[in-house]
Amino acid sequence: MSHKSKITGPERIAAVEKYLRGEDSLNHIASLLDVTFSSVKQWLQTYQSIGPNGLLHTAQNTVYTAELKRIAVEDYLSSGCSYMEICKRYSIKSTRQLRDWILKYNGHEKLKSSGTGGTPIMTKGRATTYEERIEIVKFCIEHQNNYAQTAEKFQVSYQQVYSWTNKYLTSGVEVLQDKRGKRKSEDQMSEVEKLRAQNKLLQAENFRKQMEIDLLKKLDEIERRRF
Repeated sequence: MSHKSKITGPERIAAVEKYLRGEDSLNHIASLLDVTFSSVKQWLQTYQSIGPNGLLHTAQNTVYTAELKRIAVEDYLSSGCSYMEICKRYSIKSTRQLRDWILKYNGHEKLKSSGTGGTPIMTKGRATTYEERIEIVKFCIEHQNNYAQTAEKFQVSYQQVYSWTNKYLTSGVEVLQDKRGKRKSEDQMSEVEKLRAQNKLLQAENFRKQMEIDLLKKLDEIERRRF
């Protein structure tokens, strides 16, 4: 098979969305575009992990920092999540990249920063209010724990987003309070205020669960159409 030298970003997006609508198979799409099956499969993974913009050609690569690589690898090793779930969570373009990082990590090699694509990663943190942290964690949960996307939207570091979200998921809403100093507005929260914050985050969790259910139903529908 001779391969096209270049498939445009919009062509890749159209091909993946055609597959997701259940209108064609990956094998047939690869044949039509004169590319390998593995290429189309990689487009699908990129689309699912960081969205359609990940398939557009950009003039400037962004950076996966060494810290992001370490956190992503350790999250994979400790959480039991799949490669794809971790890639989506950290806006990593390819499961192959993640596997390479895991191999290096397990081989005690140093993970270095690299400009290999992905969503721009915010590395500089900032001071936030309790209300902001609630909104940040809510957004993160609603968007499948996508720390990179959340950090970019709220202009905080991904380390802050990762820390706040996981603290909330393991210990509840009260850990989002800032205990440093004498901040009356946070230290003396009423039970009603705490319940309101908890309710907002529970709504976000329910929203995410419903999205996951809807996605599974959609994938099941696509599979049934093929047989």
